[in-house]
Amino acid sequence: MASPGKKSFLLRVDPALWAEIERLAAQELRSANAQVEYLLREGLARRGRRGAEMPPARDDRKGQN
Repeated sequence: MASPGKKSFLLRVDPALWAEIERLAAQELRSANAQVEYLLREGLARRGRRGAEMPPARDDRKGQN
């Protein structure tokens, strides 16, 4: 279920790319969804676009700190 105030959307991703996102997320202690959001913000920041200055993605996994 999407977090309140967040836009949900369907994204089709190559399985190899998704596996790499999951590996990176695990290394950085984020959910895969939070990792995708983080990478999108990072990409926007590199291009000097709005949205990058927003707070970093929060990890909404239940029961894990």
